[in-house]
Amino acid sequence: MKIGIIGLGKMGEALASGIMKSSHGKDYSIQATTHSQKSAEEAASRLKIKCHNDNKKLAADSDIVILCVKPHQAEAALKEISKEWKSGQLLISICAALTTEQLSKFLGKNSPIIRAMPNTPCLVGEGMTVLTAGEHSNESHLKKAEAIFKTVGETATITEDLMDGATGLSGCGPAYVYLMIEALSEAGVKVGLPRKTSTLLAAQTLMGASKMVIEGGQHPAALKDEVTTPAGCTIDGLMALEEGALRVTLIKAVLAATRRSQKMGEKI
Repeated sequence: MKIGIIGLGKMGEALASGIMKSSHGKDYSIQATTHSQKSAEEAASRLKIKCHNDNKKLAADSDIVILCVKPHQAEAALKEISKEWKSGQLLISICAALTTEQLSKFLGKNSPIIRAMPNTPCLVGEGMTVLTAGEHSNESHLKKAEAIFKTVGETATITEDLMDGATGLSGCGPAYVYLMIEALSEAGVKVGLPRKTSTLLAAQTLMGASKMVIEGGQHPAALKDEVTTPAGCTIDGLMALEEGALRVTLIKAVLAATRRSQKMGEKI
């Protein structure tokens, strides 16, 4: 299957690399476009894939086109390749806030479209990508998209009306987690731990706790209770977090990011 990536930025590179390293990598042929000939040559050398600057050529020679440009660049990119678009081609967009209806309008075709919201941990193979299908897409199109994004992490499928919420949670979520790691690391320094050690303790603790939630299948509250022994240290720490309104603050962060995603879509 031929995959074309328009806009080979960090996420596009992560996808190309993940696909090629996957067990089904030999089933795919990948090409990509960049903004300049120099960057195309550098990417081709680094990733060992065909890279150039011709979006029309890429669209004409791809079964699946992954749109990895900035949201404000999507309309121009899709209009550019519209004449080369063939019946049966699948468009996958990672452009934040743009709906499948908007993308279809830009392309000028009633083609299958999958809207995806990956996050930056895709760069290390631990990403979370949320997918939704457009009006002219079916289960087979979703499965093709899932196969691609599972090479760089986990996937989930939701209805399109929930995509802004997913953007606010998992799309923006890594930034919230980095802030928590930074704060925990600073706390470790405050109590005397070396900064490097403190950062490792904080980051590994979050990663390990996350793995227990995913692999164990237990509710986070149940896992929290397992750590919280009567009259122990953890309950005092939890009380301090509740006094600081951490729980409500995180909820407000997701809501604020969700509203911003909704407004971004309205402006384009």
